[in-house]
Amino acid sequence: MRTYLLLPLLATALLLAGCRGHRSGNEPFHPNPNMDFQEKFQAQEANPLFADNAAMRKPVSGTVARGLLKEDTQLYTGRTDAGEYVDQIPVPVSRAFLERGQERYNIYCAVCHGRTGGGNGVIMRGDYGYTPATSYHSDRIRNVTDGYIYDVIANGIRNMPGYSQQIPVKDRWAIVAYVRALQRSQNADETDVPQDVLTDFQQGRSANMEGQRTGTGTTP
Repeated sequence: MRTYLLLPLLATALLLAGCRGHRSGNEPFHPNPNMDFQEKFQAQEANPLFADNAAMRKPVSGTVARGLLKEDTQLYTGRTDAGEYVDQIPVPVSRAFLERGQERYNIYCAVCHGRTGGGNGVIMRGDYGYTPATSYHSDRIRNVTDGYIYDVIANGIRNMPGYSQQIPVKDRWAIVAYVRALQRSQNADETDVPQDVLTDFQQGRSANMEGQRTGTGTTP
């Protein structure tokens, strides 16, 4: 009976005797190595199997990463398969899309072209030595295609740098949409106003003029 009591005490004593109070320099015991210690090349390591001694290999020529095949030429380049600029934005335009374009425009474009697109951005008003930016409200720019504006945003033109690295594809089209909105805002006529809004305005103006004639109207 006493033997069964002594065995746990002896095992505990041996365990405590193995704790020396400092770290061991020996490799830890690994009961199930599996593939933890497989032979492999890490990033940037040399590999004598290849002529350039590089373990990291370049993609096979002609391969494209999954999800990055840019088949839609109009969307990604602003041009048709024949190389001509597309006339219109090739994605649906919504209010949210325009608001996104306004936000991106104010970040990347307004500093040169101004908030209204008149070419009078903040750095054009100081003594910075920049060539004056183009106004979007000239006849020439109003008559260019949407694809042309997209191409200029992506690749730049003359002294304007391209923004393909900073602005993703759909944001470029959103900016194009907002530029068109700016152009309409500065060159609108009655045909750009919804008929019901125009009718209400005309009726209100007529009522106000009649009131002024009779002395009951308000002074505009």
